[in-house]
Amino acid sequence: MNTVYIIEDEESVRDALAWLLRSRNIDSHGFDGAESFLAWIESGARPPGCLLLDVRMPGMSGIELFDQLQAMDAGATMPVIFLTGHGDVPMAVEAVKKGAFDFFEKPFNDNRLVDRVVEACGLARERARHMEQAAEKHARLATLSPREQEVMGRILAGKLNKVVADELGISMRTVEVHRASIFNKLGVKSAVEMAQWLMSVRLED
Repeated sequence: MNTVYIIEDEESVRDALAWLLRSRNIDSHGFDGAESFLAWIESGARPPGCLLLDVRMPGMSGIELFDQLQAMDAGATMPVIFLTGHGDVPMAVEAVKKGAFDFFEKPFNDNRLVDRVVEACGLARERARHMEQAAEKHARLATLSPREQEVMGRILAGKLNKVVADELGISMRTVEVHRASIFNKLGVKSAVEMAQWLMSVRLED
């Protein structure tokens, strides 16, 4: 289970939410405002998890924090569940339209909230795996030399080794060596598989 980050300016509410999550064996970490959470995010690595975020807080609001997170990598990996008073429901609905996971109006049903938290944490794990896979593929691409990139482009265009050799002014044997190196670095076995692999990189981006 991932960590749930509770961002709520009222200590009593943070403590109550932490207790509720502990009752379902869910770890949590509390912050008294958006600013302290942002400072923690910017300080370095954090485990995957989801946010329980109050809409209305002194200083930076939950909505403003959400907008900032959306512009950061954290926004891509950490699902947000808003906690809102009745008057803030329209803002929370708008945030959901912009990508928030869900919102709960206070007072909320404890079991239903925790069930959604569990679902959000599952999504966080899935997003984290997706980003790790995308990073690994980009790292593989970065190992290709400029010449290998030239050869790869021509292979993707369906050109035969002889044509590639003529266009680049190299021998067919050299093209074959580059081709084998490209396949090895990308972990593919054919030009078709390489094209599919590269398409998956573009889709993940």
